[in-house]
Amino acid sequence: MKDLAPNIFRQRLIIEGLYKIEITPLKLEEFMRTLSELLEMTIIYEPIVKNLAENINPIHKGFECVMIWAESGVSLYTWELEKFFTIDIYSCKKYDIDTVANFAKDHFYATEVVFKSI
Repeated sequence: MKDLAPNIFRQRLIIEGLYKIEITPLKLEEFMRTLSELLEMTIIYEPIVKNLAENINPIHKGFECVMIWAESGVSLYTWELEKFFTIDIYSCKKYDIDTVANFAKDHFYATEVVFKSI
């Protein structure tokens, strides 16, 4: 893919995993705030946690969570029936991928985690 803005640093990370804990709005808010501290990101908009997708399709029962940083943002989605989560992080500030993946694995007591940086 052609880099249309070579003077702007960009980093993207997708993490997916299978979790073992009960997911609650509080647990997701805690994850987002702690992730922000871990990566030294500046929170512009606090975590927004909803569970609206299941109203459209019951297979999507779970939570949607987003947070905006000065350095970009993060979104997280869970599927309760599958005990599955996915996290998308976009940043104009460099961060350590392994640190984030390990933090997600630990926070959600994940039995398995995969991740890809693009």
